[in-house]
Amino acid sequence: RELGIELDDDRLNEVFERFKRLADKKKEIFDEDLLTLLAEDRAAARERIKLVSLHVASGTQDTPVAAVELEIDGKIYKATSEGDGPVDATFRAINSLVEPHGKLLLYSVNAITSGTDAQGEVTVRLQDGDRIVGGQGADTDIIVASAKALIAALNKLPDAHAKETHPQYSGI
Repeated sequence: RELGIELDDDRLNEVFERFKRLADKKKEIFDEDLLTLLAEDRAAARERIKLVSLHVASGTQDTPVAAVELEIDGKIYKATSEGDGPVDATFRAINSLVEPHGKLLLYSVNAITSGTDAQGEVTVRLQDGDRIVGGQGADTDIIVASAKALIAALNKLPDAHAKETHPQYSGI
């Protein structure tokens, strides 16, 4: 309420659960962190594509690999992809499940607060034909923030849908 935001009990409980998870990762929570949680909560209510899980393996001697699980229109889809780096592998995995996925025009990372435990905010911009959309994601893990940003942008493409013929479609 100090920030001028009122929530009903259900939304307050959902945001509070996410706040507790963030507090477990960070030493100190700032107003900017809370505002980011609230903005993500509002966006999540309209999402058709949702990040269920993400696992990334990367190292100096290994090819980065990302395994992603998405919920698209209520169905679960999974994919694994390699890439030039962990973000590239993550984007390739997500894009293998969604069409159209557009061309990446912008990828930008900023720290929301200071410190090594700060949330990183990623901004992406996609172009699909003559339409340009943007998305933002925030997390203390920059790869997760990147996935959230891409998914936020994909959710703004009105024709975005699952590739039903994907070999790893689980149909759950």
